[in-house]
Amino acid sequence: MFYALSTVIADSGHMFDNDLGDGWWIAMMIGMIVFWALVILGGAWVVRSVILSRKEEQQGPLEILDRRFAEGEIDEDEYQKRRAAIESRAGQKGS
Repeated sequence: MFYALSTVIADSGHMFDNDLGDGWWIAMMIGMIVFWALVILGGAWVVRSVILSRKEEQQGPLEILDRRFAEGEIDEDEYQKRRAAIESRAGQKGS
């Protein structure tokens, strides 16, 4: 679709000696804006996902469990069972 639209815009001028017309600079400018927007958005997405994954790695098991309960991923019974299991494991390591 973009190619068809850019061809219509680009061919608004006349063709002289292999000249592609006056409108190609508009199509190229739009293409460059779209390209750089995708590069910037992709970079921001990568940085955001790396930061979030590192932040999650730094959390302990109880913090992750609390977050999952707060977000509604698990119900209260599941939360209590897992919390008791984590705390009993932590008590065994401390002994």
